Amino acid sequence: MGDLFSGPHIILIGLVILLMFGGKKVPELMRGLGKGIREFKDAKDNVRKEIEDHINEPADKGTISK
Repeated sequence: MGDLFSGPHIILIGLVILLMFGGKKVPELMRGLGKGIREFKDAKDNVRKEIEDHINEPADKGTISK
């Protein structure tokens, strides 16, 4: 079946997008896609940090010591 994202396939997809949306809309679409990917990455990193913080916090944090 071959590699789905090989060079010729990427070029063909790019040409189809260019024909569908025109040259003026493509930069806007790519900018929006980049923002979406960045927001997803930031959210993923925040979730990972929260999980690591909860795993690493001391077990006796909620207990009263005498």
